[in-house]
Amino acid sequence: MAKLPLCAAGIAATFTIHLIAAAADDGVLLKQAQEIFRPLPKDMGSAEFPVTAERVQLGRSLFFDPRLTIDANMSCSSCHQPAFYGTDALPKPTGVKQRPHPRHVPTNLNAGTSFVIHWRGDRTNLEDQVFQALTSPITSGQPDEKAVIDRLARIPGYAPLFKAAFPDETQPMTLRNIATAVGAYERTLVTPSPFDSYLAGNQEALPQAARAGLEKFINTGCVACHNGVGIGGGMYRKFGVVEDYWKATGSDPIDKGRFDVTKDPADLYVFRVASLRNVAMTPPYFHDGSVATLPEAVKVMARLQLGVTLNDADTRDIMVFLESLTGELPANFAAAPVLPSAAVAPAK
Repeated sequence: MAKLPLCAAGIAATFTIHLIAAAADDGVLLKQAQEIFRPLPKDMGSAEFPVTAERVQLGRSLFFDPRLTIDANMSCSSCHQPAFYGTDALPKPTGVKQRPHPRHVPTNLNAGTSFVIHWRGDRTNLEDQVFQALTSPITSGQPDEKAVIDRLARIPGYAPLFKAAFPDETQPMTLRNIATAVGAYERTLVTPSPFDSYLAGNQEALPQAARAGLEKFINTGCVACHNGVGIGGGMYRKFGVVEDYWKATGSDPIDKGRFDVTKDPADLYVFRVASLRNVAMTPPYFHDGSVATLPEAVKVMARLQLGVTLNDADTRDIMVFLESLTGELPANFAAAPVLPSAAVAPAK
């Protein structure tokens, strides 16, 4: 067998050593990631809020149905649009009667992984969010539970769906059951991404550039808040640890955050940490939609929360990693259902 020239053999040996070292580094990075993050579950059901086929079917119809609101012209999907990955692409949305929302719409995709709902944590879970929205002057305009139920009762197609979803109840059409059904539907809106395959052990699911971005995301300190299954959504944090947030974002007005809910001075400018799932698809950013692009948002967060000034190259690497968090839209969200008919069946 012919022998390689000494110089060629040396180059080959060096190349092999580099490959082994790179593989070892990749293995260390994967182990780090598996300790910090968690892959998405099949759904976000719980013992308290189980996901059943009947509740999901009902909840999906209610989610897309505008007839629950005061003028029958807006639904949950008006703000949580499939085309914009569960947001509306606006800094702040407009509700019924052209009433303005005070804060940016967070995506409802994977929202069940967050420990509270809404930026200030004034909704404890998905079901609580729906329950309160049903009689909110901004999202519904309906004055009370009776007005909502009267509206639904005039749509005969809903009665059998409620009976199937809540078979043990004499009067299943209630505000609480509407919230439970919509919550069950939203708990199915899971978007597994290439990053989830990576966490499962498939290192090739992330290209090398995304792995480089992941390493910088970890080493920069982003994971102090953006961790777990949602890559965020698991805690409260003050926005503007190093300097006032509005100086970097140009926010006007200045939102006091959770302080307005608790009146505790320790909660001044405190917000729920956003989940970064599908973040590349959900601009603009932050509680007030004050930052238009993801690269700018990444730089703002590094500066305000960590005191780090990211250069363009580091920002691009982190961006590639964040793009690996984009998953496919669930089929039961990507297209709206045919809604229950309000027509009365002919007498037999």
